Amino acid sequence: MKIQVNARNRAYSFDSGEKEQVLFAGLRSAVDLPYECSTGTCGTCKAKLIDGKIYDPWPEAPGRKYLKPEQGEFLMCQCVARTDITIELGNFVYGLDPGACLPRSSFGVIRRTRPLTHDVTFLEIEPDRPQEFDAGQFFAVGVPGIPGYRGYSMVNFERQAKRLEFVIKKKPGGGFSEWLFNSGIEGTAVNLVGPLGHATFYPNLGKNLLCIAGGSGIAGMMSILSRAVQERYFDQHRGYLFFGVRTMKDTFFLEELSSFRKAFPGSLDITIALSDEDVPADAAGRHPLLGFDRGFVHEVAARHMKGKYQNLRAYLAGPPPAVDGAIRMLIVEAKLTTDNIKYDKFS
Repeated sequence: MKIQVNARNRAYSFDSGEKEQVLFAGLRSAVDLPYECSTGTCGTCKAKLIDGKIYDPWPEAPGRKYLKPEQGEFLMCQCVARTDITIELGNFVYGLDPGACLPRSSFGVIRRTRPLTHDVTFLEIEPDRPQEFDAGQFFAVGVPGIPGYRGYSMVNFERQAKRLEFVIKKKPGGGFSEWLFNSGIEGTAVNLVGPLGHATFYPNLGKNLLCIAGGSGIAGMMSILSRAVQERYFDQHRGYLFFGVRTMKDTFFLEELSSFRKAFPGSLDITIALSDEDVPADAAGRHPLLGFDRGFVHEVAARHMKGKYQNLRAYLAGPPPAVDGAIRMLIVEAKLTTDNIKYDKFS
C-alpha cells in the first residue's frame, strides 16, 4: 500500500507492507515520523486519516484516550493501511539522518531469562539476523496471545548484535510482564520492531555525560556506558551515573557498574541512590568503587552535580515521576537546554 503523509513543512510518500504499522513503515523508509513510546501508550504518533481505509488491531491501546476518532485521528504505531491512504500531521517532519539505524520488523527467540531482583528479570532474545542499533535505543517486542507491543531498551551494545539483552520490571496486572515472569518461556518466538528511540549516544558528541536512571531504566544507560567505555570516551570527558532504587535489595548490575568505573576511576563517577532506606553500613565495603546516598535519584543527582553542569549532555530513563523530576531539576537548576536532555517515553 502507498502512504501519503502531509506534514506541516512538506509531503512524503512511502510503501507499507500488508500487516505493517504506518509508523514503522515510515521509519523504515527514513521518514522521521513523530513518536515516543511506539507501543500505543503515549499518543505522540497520532495522525488524521484524510483518505483510504485503515485497520486497528488493538483498539484498547491506552494511547487512544488522546484521540478524537470522530475527526479521523488514529495511532500510527498501531494502525495498518488496508488501502492506499493519505494522512495529515500537525508536526514538522524531516528525513532521518544519513547512516541512522533504520527500524525493521523481524523475529526472535527467547533464549534466557534470569531474576535480578524479586520483581526485575533479565531477558535475552536471539534475533533471526544480527541487529544494528545505537547505544540508548530500544526495540518493540510482541509476544503470542498478548495484543500490542512493549518497548524495552537494550542493555548491551555491539555492532551486528547476535543477542538483544533487556531488563524487565514486573508490573502487577501487566499482561506482558505477568507472562514473562512465568516459567517455561525459553524457546518462545517473539516479534521485534526496531531499533527505535531518540536518546542515543555517539562517541563524537564531545560533551560530558550525565545519566540518571530509576529502576529498570538502567538498561539504556548500561548500553550508553558500554559504548563509551569501548570507545575510551572517558579519556577526554567526564561521566556521571546516578542509579535510583528503593533499597539495597533492589539493586542489580553493581558488579558491571564497578567494572566500568574501574576502567576510568578518575573520570567516571557512579552513585547508587536509595529512596526508601538509609545506606547500609557495609555498602561501601562491598562495592568500594561505587558511591551511595539516600534520596530520590534526581535529588541525589542534584546534590552531587552542583557546579558540574558545564558542557553536559543528560540522558534520563525510568518511571515517569523519576524522569519528570530529573527534567525539572535539569531545566531549573542546571539550566540545560532541552536539546541536551535526552529521554524516551515508555509510559
